[in-house]
Amino acid sequence: MAQRLATEYVKTCLQLTEAEMFKFFQMFVDHQVTLQVKVLENGNQEVVFQDGEGQEIVLSFEQKSGLYECTGSCRLSNTLLANLMRKAVSEFKGSAIVNRIYTGYTMVYYYEHGTVVKIVEQKGSVTSVIYEYKDTIGQLEQLFKKNEVEREIEGIYNEINHLLDLRNAMQDRLIEQQIDARLEKLTHRLFLLEA
Repeated sequence: MAQRLATEYVKTCLQLTEAEMFKFFQMFVDHQVTLQVKVLENGNQEVVFQDGEGQEIVLSFEQKSGLYECTGSCRLSNTLLANLMRKAVSEFKGSAIVNRIYTGYTMVYYYEHGTVVKIVEQKGSVTSVIYEYKDTIGQLEQLFKKNEVEREIEGIYNEINHLLDLRNAMQDRLIEQQIDARLEKLTHRLFLLEA
């Protein structure tokens, strides 16, 4: 099995309530990671996590609308800290792009709402998609709910029927020509929608 050289968290985004912040800190403390919290004058916090080997993560949390938002990046060579960050992104429904760097290649993991949605392998300039989440059920539900076209078709049929009734009742050739022109446009639109 290949040895991971480093893990790089790029574009990491976590949004935590105050209670979740405490749980987030506790997750690191439970694994003997030392933390220092620096509270800034505007209520924002800067947190330094250090393992016993001198590796550290510095994360800044900005207070926004009652939540603490952490956006940033860090590079880790320590497996413990990398695994704790992975667990935090997953548990707190974060988003991130994570580069797991190995000799000769990099595996790129894309997280959305705490779930891996895509895994890409990069070897030099060659990129291969290893995994991509497809929400087939969600797509089918959206497709089923998306019935604007059917409603437009129904509306066109109703308008065509109304215009045909009006044309049959009319004796004026000029009005018939205007109705015919409108019917021609409607039937063309109907052809496009039903195709």
